[in-house]
Amino acid sequence: MPHQQSPGVRLAATATATPPYEADQRQAEDFFVQNFASRLSRFSIRLLRKFLAHPGIRQRCFALDHPDCLVAEAPDARIARFTRWALDLSEQAGREALDRCGLAPGEVSALVVNTCTGYLCPGLSSYLLERLNLPRTLRAYDLVGSGCGGAVPNFQAAQEHLLAQGAGATLCISVEICSATFHMEDDLSLLLSNALFADGAAAAVLWTRPRGLELVASSSLHAPEDREAIRYVHKNGQLHNQLSRDLPEIVKKTVAQAVHNLLEPQGLTVADVAHWALHGGGDKILAAVALELGLPSEKLLPTREILARYGNMSSPSVLFSLHEIMNNGLRPRDWVLLAAFGAGLSAHALLLRSG
Repeated sequence: MPHQQSPGVRLAATATATPPYEADQRQAEDFFVQNFASRLSRFSIRLLRKFLAHPGIRQRCFALDHPDCLVAEAPDARIARFTRWALDLSEQAGREALDRCGLAPGEVSALVVNTCTGYLCPGLSSYLLERLNLPRTLRAYDLVGSGCGGAVPNFQAAQEHLLAQGAGATLCISVEICSATFHMEDDLSLLLSNALFADGAAAAVLWTRPRGLELVASSSLHAPEDREAIRYVHKNGQLHNQLSRDLPEIVKKTVAQAVHNLLEPQGLTVADVAHWALHGGGDKILAAVALELGLPSEKLLPTREILARYGNMSSPSVLFSLHEIMNNGLRPRDWVLLAAFGAGLSAHALLLRSG
């Protein structure tokens, strides 16, 4: 069932951050073939080349100083790289989001951070609280396990905090270092992942002030029977991505149902929504979701542009699309809908309206 929200919470600002190392898909192909051809069958190499040649993604950004580290990266070095870049990118996006809405760090009452590509204890929130000079008395939440869909549950947790407090501001950060889960084997899931995923962070400020996009309602739908279709599995103590060939068919139904569960209680239809920020999980999944919802191609432009420029950054991707929409300008009273899916299998949708 949809979770109804008070109109008292608004989205004040968004910001994004990507690491400086960029590679187009041809550069990625050359690197993979040069360094991993001896580990792969000829069939796998053909598949990898095919995936990388798809025009849906032009380039990606990676949290590393040089890609050679991926060839034989030790587990301890990998978590150190995750920690360094997750904190740097989160700090950059968080600081910019605060600046964009003119909010001082001392005015933040809660920090919500979600990631699925690395684990720290204490979580990223502990380090970001210090780096961003946030109040030591704020509420800090670290969300894990939502995968690519994690940005919307992040917003839901922030809303609930603000509604319980009756006032305040929450800093929300989604960050993924997908390259910290890199592996190359004769495995379709890994070959596809290595052609799709990238690194990045996005931040947003939610507050109770009367300025920004109104958060109207949200919905979540869980399909644990499809858990094996999209998840991380542990092999030799490290995360390996697992993706089903049937994922487009599975995802489209779950996402569409979550969207309809969100819109129907508001008396709205898909056609009423002016702007769509979808998780760009990949071209086939995006096309399947759009077809299931009956979305015209022009509604997919922000999501497709983010996918082309940055690849699939997991949970921050949908916020990159939202950031694109907000920067392009909104008309008064426009409806905006975010929809994302991820491990679980779970799908989440969030409805906003411009002032």
